[in-house]
Amino acid sequence: MDSLSFILDGMHFNGVVFTHTEMTAPWCWQLATPGLACFHIATQGQAWLMREHEPPLLIETGDLVVLPAGGAHQVKDKPQSMATPVDLLPYMDQTELKPVQQQGGGTACKLISGHARFDIDMAAPLISALPDIMVVRANGSMPPLWLALGIQFLEQEIMAVRPAQQAILNRVGDILLMECLRDYVESVPQGSGNWLAALKDKALSMALAHIHQQPQHNWTVPELAQRACLSRSAFADRFAQALGEPPLTYVTRHRMRLAARQLRNSPLTVARISEQVGYQSEAAFSQAFKREYGLAPSVWRQQHQSARPLSLAEGS
Repeated sequence: MDSLSFILDGMHFNGVVFTHTEMTAPWCWQLATPGLACFHIATQGQAWLMREHEPPLLIETGDLVVLPAGGAHQVKDKPQSMATPVDLLPYMDQTELKPVQQQGGGTACKLISGHARFDIDMAAPLISALPDIMVVRANGSMPPLWLALGIQFLEQEIMAVRPAQQAILNRVGDILLMECLRDYVESVPQGSGNWLAALKDKALSMALAHIHQQPQHNWTVPELAQRACLSRSAFADRFAQALGEPPLTYVTRHRMRLAARQLRNSPLTVARISEQVGYQSEAAFSQAFKREYGLAPSVWRQQHQSARPLSLAEGS
């Protein structure tokens, strides 16, 4: 069983919103997609990614840069560029695939930039465990095969309008982001204190997969330990050390995230949602939800349904 697949499935990836840009220096883009991973791929030339209080980061041809939490940043022709920043996000909502341009007359650069669309609440544990920025380098010759093929495919696909083009591009963007996440998880060393290391631990990964596959099941520590092929005490200690919380606390918090998604996006009653996430008693569910979110489910639903970030999180 593949726990990372269950976690990614739970995030409900819904494609990427992206644009490709063509610039000559001086130029400057700014972008922020709070809670949603955004990325830049350099397909020609070089650029500099700038974040407040962080050193400049050089992006060269073939490099992929991902900001998992969508933190505010600028991408420009050089760190000291005086070009006026232009917000890149509005251009990602356009249906046309024509390149967006900034022409200053100097050195040329081309980028493919975008952001993912997924359930921010369900993604929160994964995003919080990732670094602020992830870089996959071409290393001066060829990037990893998955990135090289992805860039080649994207460049070819955006050259001419074809049927189902947007759907295909969305899925390719998802795959590239997932490959980047997979590479990072594989690089996390055991005992690092990062809960992503648990995904590389066969026993813990098995338990996590069962939790994410059957969140409504009445899990107990002995049963999870049995699935992990460990003694109860060994499993409980190992789980808490790797993930920073006891197994049943993790189960409860995962259930509450699932409930929050249903409360925001579905018309189901609170009683029905409580059953779906493993509670026989609506009162017990409401107490657990209030402990996690500070509000009763019905009140939380009223507040969050009226403030849903449709354009950013779902790509209206």
